[in-house]
Amino acid sequence: MTQGPNSIYKRVLLKISGEALMGDQGYGLHPPTVERIAREVKAVQEMGVEICMVIGGGNIFRGLAGSAQGMERTTADYMGMLATVMNALAMQSALEELGVYTRVISAIRMDEVAEPYIRRRAVRHLEKKRVCIFAAGTGNPYFTTDTAATLRANEMACEAIFKGTKVDGVYDKDPARHDDAVRYDRISYDDVLIKNLKVMDASAIALARDNKLPIIVFSLDEPGGFRGILNGEGTYTEVHT
Repeated sequence: MTQGPNSIYKRVLLKISGEALMGDQGYGLHPPTVERIAREVKAVQEMGVEICMVIGGGNIFRGLAGSAQGMERTTADYMGMLATVMNALAMQSALEELGVYTRVISAIRMDEVAEPYIRRRAVRHLEKKRVCIFAAGTGNPYFTTDTAATLRANEMACEAIFKGTKVDGVYDKDPARHDDAVRYDRISYDDVLIKNLKVMDASAIALARDNKLPIIVFSLDEPGGFRGILNGEGTYTEVHT
């Protein structure tokens, strides 16, 4: 099963939303769904690929939504960061049940449950084939987990960001609402920004563009999709220069 030399990338960051962990529920964590995603990660790791992860917190609390309802924005954003730590711990538990060594690394210090973010230490974990789950965003309000993912991917010298979504790529309009929506095989960062396509927020796209970091958008619901793309197969969209 080990196919490390054939993999397109040697080190990648997987970004998934908190909602991806809900399954068919409307809220919270669905343990079988968390386990399914963990198995996908394990399958890729067995190819010899070094993996970082960033998981959103929208299944528990979304800072922007709290702010829109009258909560002070900074407080709401910190609450959202804490939600990402809960998701990271759930993923760590699922991965370690499968025998995958994992570290949760938090941008906000909480030493009893996670390591503090120290770049050199995190790089060393990756070199030792541990999955690093980066939690608590950037540690600053007003920055999304998309921006945190792009920042960490650059700091870890990842070769690509894999954005797992509910659809198999980037479309010119919402494919759930429009039957004539067209999927892009490849699209530039600038076109994503100009057309306001909802791949990641604008600051994350700009940071990836400035560092020439490709973003691979694929369906997390397709079994084996993550592993397939690393083998040069599957359906996805690549955002590139």
